[in-house]
Amino acid sequence: MDYISALVPPAVMATFFTILIVTIVKSQGGPNKTKEDAFVDAALARAEAVGQAPAGGTASAAAKDD
Repeated sequence: MDYISALVPPAVMATFFTILIVTIVKSQGGPNKTKEDAFVDAALARAEAVGQAPAGGTASAAAKDD
C-alpha cells in the first residue's frame, strides 16, 4: 500500500502540469494575439528607453568615487 501513496502525488502533479501546458498552448494566438503583441512591444520599448536613459544620481556618484 505504501507504493500507491508514493505514486499518487506525482501522478496528480503530472496531470495538472499537462492540463496547464495544454491550456497555455491553446491560448496562444486567436483574436487577442494582436493586443498581446502590442502590449509586449510597448513593454519592451519602455524597458529599452529606461536602459538608454542618461545615468544620474547614485550611478554617477559611484563613478566619481573610483
